[in-house]
Parts: sequence; structure tokens; C-alpha cells
Amino acid sequence: MKMENNQPRLNMADSAKMRWSMMLLVSLAMALNYYFYDALSPLKDLLTTKLGFSSSDYGFFNSAYSIPNVFLGMAVIGGIILDRIGIRITGLMFFGAMVVGSFLTYYGTTEAFNSGGLGYAFLNSFKPDYSPALKMMSIGYFLFGLGAETSIVVVSKVVVKWFKGKELALALGLNIAIARLGSGAAMIISPRMIDPDWTAPVFLGFVLMAIGMLAFLFYTFFDRKYDQQSKQGMTAEPDEVFRLADIAKLLSNKAFLYITLLCVTFYSAVFPFMKYAPDLMANKYGFARETAGDIAAMLPFGTIFFTPIFGLICDHKGKSASLMILGSLLLVCVHLMFALTNITPYVPMFILGVAFSLVPAAMWPAVARIVKENRLGTAYGLMTSVQNIGLWLFPLLIGVVLDASNPGVAQALIDGQEATYDYTNPLLMLAAVGSLGLVFAFLLKAADKKDNVGIELPNKVQAPQEE
Repeated sequence: MKMENNQPRLNMADSAKMRWSMMLLVSLAMALNYYFYDALSPLKDLLTTKLGFSSSDYGFFNSAYSIPNVFLGMAVIGGIILDRIGIRITGLMFFGAMVVGSFLTYYGTTEAFNSGGLGYAFLNSFKPDYSPALKMMSIGYFLFGLGAETSIVVVSKVVVKWFKGKELALALGLNIAIARLGSGAAMIISPRMIDPDWTAPVFLGFVLMAIGMLAFLFYTFFDRKYDQQSKQGMTAEPDEVFRLADIAKLLSNKAFLYITLLCVTFYSAVFPFMKYAPDLMANKYGFARETAGDIAAMLPFGTIFFTPIFGLICDHKGKSASLMILGSLLLVCVHLMFALTNITPYVPMFILGVAFSLVPAAMWPAVARIVKENRLGTAYGLMTSVQNIGLWLFPLLIGVVLDASNPGVAQALIDGQEATYDYTNPLLMLAAVGSLGLVFAFLLKAADKKDNVGIELPNKVQAPQEE
């Protein structure tokens, strides 16, 4: 950076008020993304009784979210696009995909579609084992997922852009916490909006998603001003052109590899679980739909308090790898408690909130320490694509295992009879996945100690970037 009159030129990010305002703005957009992601989670039973979904169908629908990121590599491609053409265009493209996808998901639930509306006859003309409603909703969720995961990468890079060298872990922790307000709100609001029209919560999600895109559009004006200001009177190292070999470089970095593997295993044991959590509360503990949603909402609302605290610890005290180990261990304990005990669900949900704060608060800022900023979009995109393997696979597996462990229950519910699901086997499966994540967390700490990566150092202490 050039100096004028021996004084460094300040930019917008040097204003605490401005950088925190930008974090809040993009976090709002991300929270509305999270709202739609979980808008249908408390309504699994209604998808069965209204649209005839089995647990396997429900799992298929939720897995559609991750198909573009697993099989088309869209999160990686989106990260590369982000590094090449920038935050503004990339963000608007992928937020646009979310708006279209959220509308089609809603349309698939409506009477207008299911009574023979536009697209019904075509979707009914093939694969008769899958209903037109399931197909339309899955197409919508596919498009929503195509945009959602890259938009999260975009927002993460926005926060890094404004906070690198400052309160980065705290800012990323607050960003995640605010975003999860959307999930918590969906768990609470959706069950209370089903009368007189059970599709109203999904419509609200579509409207909120459109508002989220407008919020990001508003952010782009500040982003442009930031970039214009940064170019005046300053020189910077030119960005390198992306090469496919850069992905190989990332994967050859042991610390990055272990963080990525921890990411996929940890999130695989959390997000798919949350898709079924309200139904678990209703079936195992006998709670009404509204109460089941409220208990599931403890997780996202709990992270609002804990994630910033753990972010502050990482900023000022370090120990990020150690916190990831602790969070992974707590996750395994939670699933075992749900599977093997009858303890009140409030206890394991509280512990899960702590675990789900520990790992993300430590993990995402750690990536920014070991990857150059002009490759950060690619790194986050690669992590997100790998993470989506679990987000695609495990909703499917939970649904299949649930149906296999409870033969006849889905049909009984469709027929209007009383029946309940036993969730023991799916929960044991998730505990096993969480145990694998714990192994990767230990390997990460060992690699950090051996190679002096600096992940255990406070985030305000500069560490060598390996990539």
C-alpha cells in the first residue's frame, strides 16, 4: 500500500460502524436463505398426509438441495466464478437462482399445481413412483440449493473482505449466528401458519427469499464503493489467474484437507438431523407440532449466543483445533443420548447448540489463515461442495433407514391411522458419522503441531499461509 504524507490511507473497512453494518446486511440476506431451507422441516407429517410423502420421499426432496453441488460441482464452480468476476455479479446470480427455486418449491405444494396446473401433466408422464408434487418441489429445491451454497460462500468472502486482520472470527461467528436466526424462526413460525392454508409457510419463505436478494442488491452499492476507494492511491499485488492446479494445491495441504473432511462429517450429522428433528420430537416424545418445532429451534437460537463467544476466544486466545475436537465429541454424545436414553430432549438439544457453535466458529476463520484471500472463494467453494456430499446423502439415508426400521408406518399415516416412527437406527448412524469427524479433528490438531500451521494461534496473530 502506498503512503501519502507518511500516513496510511484508510478505507471503509477501517470504520467499525461501516464494517459491522455490512456484516449485518449480508447476514440478513443469509438468514432469509436459512429460513427457506428449514421452512418445511416442521411440516414432515403434513407432507405425508397432504401429498403422500413417505420418509424416503421426504429424504429425496431434501437431498435435491445438494445435487447441483455434489454432481455438478456448482459450489466449486461458484467459488471459482467468485474469485474471477467478484462478489457483486456472483452474488446476484446465485441469489436469483434461490428466488426462482423457492417459488417452484412453493408451487409444487399448491392446490393450483396439484389439481392439474402448469407442468403437472408433464411431470406425471414419467417415473410414476414419484408424484408430480415431489418432482416439482425437488426441481425447485435443486435450483434453490444451486444458489444457496454459493451464496453462503459469497457472504463468507464478504465478511473476510471487511474483517481480515480485525475481528474476523467474531464477525464470522456472528454472521453464522444471525443466519441461523432464519432456521430458528422457520421452526417456530411454520407450524403456526398452517391454518387455514398449510402451504402458507412455504409461500412466506419465497417472499422472504426475494427480500434477501434485495438486501444483497443493496449491499452491492457499498461493495462497489469499497473497491473504488481501495484503488485510489493504493497499489496491491495483482490477483493471480485461477488454475485447476490450485485445487490440487489446496487438497495437498494437510490442514485444509482435514478441515474439509471434518466439515463434511460434522455437518452431515447436524443439518440432515435438523430436517427430521421436529418429527423426532413428535414421535419419540409425543410433543405437538408447535412444541416440537420450538424444541428444534433451540439449536439455531442457542448458536446465536455461543458462536460469537467462541469466535472471540479464537480471535484472542486461539485453540481453534482444540475447540473443533470438543465440538465433535459433544456431537457424538448428543446423538447417543437421543438414540439410547429417554432424557428430556432439552438437554441434548442444548448440548448440540454448544457443539454447533464450537466447530463453525473455529473452522471457517481457520481456513482464512491458511489460504490466500484471492483463493478463498475457491477454498470455501471446494469445502462447500464436499460438505454437500453429506447434505445430499444423509437425508436420503435417514429416510431410507427410517422406513426400513418402521415398515408400514408411512402408509398407516397416509391412511389416517395412529402410528409413530422409532428413530434409534438413524440416530446411531449419525453418531457413527460424528465419530469419524472427531478423528479428523484430532488429525487436524496433529498436523497443526507438526507443520506449524498456526491454527491454534489467536486469529489476530498472523500465521503463514500454506497455499
